[in-house]
Amino acid sequence: MKLEFVDWSIIFGFFVITLLIGLWSSKTAGKNPDEFFLSGRNMPWWLLGISMVATTFSADTPNLVTDIVRTNGVAGNWVWWAFLLTGMLTVFVYARLWRKSGVLTDLEFYEIRYSGKEAAFLRGFRAIYLGFFFNIMIMATVCLAAIKIGGIILGLSPLNTLLIASSITVIYSMLGGFKGVVYTDFFQFILAMSVTIWSAFYFIGLPEIQSLGNLFSHPNVINKLDLIPDINDREVFITIFVLPLAVQWWSVWYPGAEPGGGGYIAQRMLSAKDENNAIWATLLFNFAHYAIRPWPWIIIALVSLVIFPDLASISEAFPGIDGKFLKNDLAYPAMMTLLPKGVIGLMVASLIAAFMSTISSHLNWGSSYIVHDFYSRFINSNSTDSKKVFIGRLSTLVLMFLSACFALVLNNALQAFQILLQIGAGTGLLFILRWFWYRINAYSEITAMIVSFILALYLQIIHTRLGFEPIPQDIQFLLSVFVTTIAWVSVSLLTQPSNLNTLKNFYIKIQPGGSGWNKVKAQIDDNKLEKDVFWTIPRGITCMMISVFAIYGSLFCVGFFIYGKNFQAIVLLILTILAFFLLWKYSKD
Repeated sequence: MKLEFVDWSIIFGFFVITLLIGLWSSKTAGKNPDEFFLSGRNMPWWLLGISMVATTFSADTPNLVTDIVRTNGVAGNWVWWAFLLTGMLTVFVYARLWRKSGVLTDLEFYEIRYSGKEAAFLRGFRAIYLGFFFNIMIMATVCLAAIKIGGIILGLSPLNTLLIASSITVIYSMLGGFKGVVYTDFFQFILAMSVTIWSAFYFIGLPEIQSLGNLFSHPNVINKLDLIPDINDREVFITIFVLPLAVQWWSVWYPGAEPGGGGYIAQRMLSAKDENNAIWATLLFNFAHYAIRPWPWIIIALVSLVIFPDLASISEAFPGIDGKFLKNDLAYPAMMTLLPKGVIGLMVASLIAAFMSTISSHLNWGSSYIVHDFYSRFINSNSTDSKKVFIGRLSTLVLMFLSACFALVLNNALQAFQILLQIGAGTGLLFILRWFWYRINAYSEITAMIVSFILALYLQIIHTRLGFEPIPQDIQFLLSVFVTTIAWVSVSLLTQPSNLNTLKNFYIKIQPGGSGWNKVKAQIDDNKLEKDVFWTIPRGITCMMISVFAIYGSLFCVGFFIYGKNFQAIVLLILTILAFFLLWKYSKD
């Protein structure tokens, strides 16, 4: 595709603004690790909420949604819509607990909740496992999307795409730290979301489409529109609807949707001004993530079924694309090439923004683990603040380089998504209960991590290579959840709890409440506990259920209006408004 001068000017201007934000943020980012990784714990809820949304609005997410819609229809999105339950649990139960902990990273939690060398080992190992290896894999999927976008839209080779896309991102991430990441997230999200919505309207007006009615009645699209999968197709119904809602949301650790909070979501909660700002930030994120953002991507994916009905049509339109990258997720960047001249630059800038917002968050989050939970904890505990910031910037550069290298061996976004789900299967319930059951210890987490990883390795790779028949995806998932959960619960019951003093100090600091702490609480002097502390968990779970209905209601209300089903949309709108009103009243009482 040939870009005009105005397109290149827009792209250049976007890069300049991004770098200026990084330079402005660098004035305070280098003061100390607290500033570099948490911006002084003084961030407002609205900025953090938008930052969370921007981080999950990565360059690979539209590709993933397109792949899902083209493969399993709109209802296929339940594989990630189900994580709303996890998100709402974090909002109304765990956001407050994380903010009370006062840790710099969620891995620091291990040495205030658990005791002994096993707790230190777990913290150090998870710092490398998540901050380095797992984080590189996540960023590689985003880099893969950049490769496909660069190849389709700009005709760039994978190497050239990664060199261009990564260089600016790593520069402002190294300079501005967390503050630079959050402020660029805000700018990048507004740009990316605006262009995505405009593009959806533009594609509806194409000669091949002309209206939503024509789109939804097209033979390639009509069987992709259901919001709930067909119950008669048992395998699909169970795999993409029943399992995500019944099991996946609480049992799987997945970046951005960790049961009990964690990762870059916890990082933003920890950087909030106070507990209320942490709660409102996470609520805003979940509302925007699930209720506002999906439909423009879904519409573009449905249009792509008309313009590029199969992989052969994409290959014919873009003969220079490497065959190993020819998957359904390629349809999204292919659609972007149809935008008019002069708008292409804005669209390319928005895709770059989506890429940068995700990568920069993961770079800062990953380097916070490497610096705080590995380097300064195990390598050089007497390191100066300036040295820690330097190591943070250096690890940012290394993480970016290795992620770009790994991206060259991946094929499609859905493939990577399924691998990540499999690796985290069975660990989620542990992350939910470790705040409320004193018996869970460091050995429990080590067991869950090792068992889930070995099972994922065997089921995804080794099983078929040994000559056995492939195991269906839903059976693999359930098997992993069952075996991993049995393993870590058994270890929790067979091993000793953490040191009593550690457990007592944790309870005094957090006061999570619940019968799971009764044995510990009975040995704590009442004078050390806050008086008349209201146990917020039952109310939090009630608010969680109300908010799940409200946000799903918002999502499907918009969908019904788009489908032209106005009566259903109006009824659902009224019920959704009532749910939000009830949530507001109940959460205040």
